Amino acid sequence: MVLALACASFGVASAEDAAAQPVAAVDQLPPGQEVSNTVIELAGWVAATKDSQGYPFAVIDKAAAQILVFGGDGRLRGAAPGLFGSAIGDHSAPGITGLALREIPGRDRTTPAGRFVGGFGPSTDAGRVLWVDYDSAVSMHPTATGVPAEKRPERLASPSPDDNRITHGCINVSPEFYAQIIGPTFERGGVFYILPDTAPLGETFPEFVQSRATAQHNDGRRARSAHQ
Repeated sequence: MVLALACASFGVASAEDAAAQPVAAVDQLPPGQEVSNTVIELAGWVAATKDSQGYPFAVIDKAAAQILVFGGDGRLRGAAPGLFGSAIGDHSAPGITGLALREIPGRDRTTPAGRFVGGFGPSTDAGRVLWVDYDSAVSMHPTATGVPAEKRPERLASPSPDDNRITHGCINVSPEFYAQIIGPTFERGGVFYILPDTAPLGETFPEFVQSRATAQHNDGRRARSAHQ
């Protein structure tokens, strides 16, 4: 129901198009977990303004531990929980790309917020990976057992987002979601919109916030005119 509502809210395809090309989005979100209005509005804005320039895109909500993936046409392809940096924060520490994972201080294990143009490329220790932001060494990859004590698969399967902050800054999704949705969708690159933990939304996505404010203002004016 949430995913159907999200698709309907974007207005990027006519009813006839939707009937001719039904969307079979993969939904791995926990039952009953809602998608925020901010995520839905941001995705709609990206599609309406073509901010991703025709490339597929993902809207990532760290607080809710959610990842929504869209094709270049703005149609929802899938939604799933994700794991993120264990530290709360929206910027990457200077020089972090030159550190081994074990050398990154706990306070610097953040997943940065913002708009990032990413794609597949080589890495020094993990082969070909999907770089969300190469400059800050943030990639998206399937969850592995890794350190058993971290219980990453269990955290990913948990219905609560409260235990999804465990990585060194990279983004983890289930192997199934990665193979079925992430890999094929971003094979030729894409754009990643990561909502902030604490930074103002207007600082992270100023054009989106300005557009939303303008739309709300116009809605208010129309409502007042209707009652005059």
